[in-house]
Amino acid sequence: MKAAVRHRGDVTIVDFKGDLVTEDGDEVLREVVGKLIAEGRMRILLNLAHVKRMDSGGVGELVASWKAAHEHGASIKLLRPGDRVKFTLHLSQILPLLEVFEDEDAAVQGFA
Repeated sequence: MKAAVRHRGDVTIVDFKGDLVTEDGDEVLREVVGKLIAEGRMRILLNLAHVKRMDSGGVGELVASWKAAHEHGASIKLLRPGDRVKFTLHLSQILPLLEVFEDEDAAVQGFA
């Protein structure tokens, strides 16, 4: 999996592409979010529009990243997860933890 980081004001957007799965995507997610938290980035938007699938390792790392951000006073929100990813998040029952947006402008404003 690949991740590209960009900024809109004080919101950091991470565009992911590939699969968020054990021993590939979960490590990328952990490294990127850990680095952003260490840099003091408090508003993190994870763009999952180009993530094709997610397994339990990806779900686990997403929860761990959300928890780490929360412990440091940061917020993580999700942008445009596809149907397969949404279904996985629904099955894992973590959707109530995360705010999910379909529109980037609305997501950025959601941090205000």
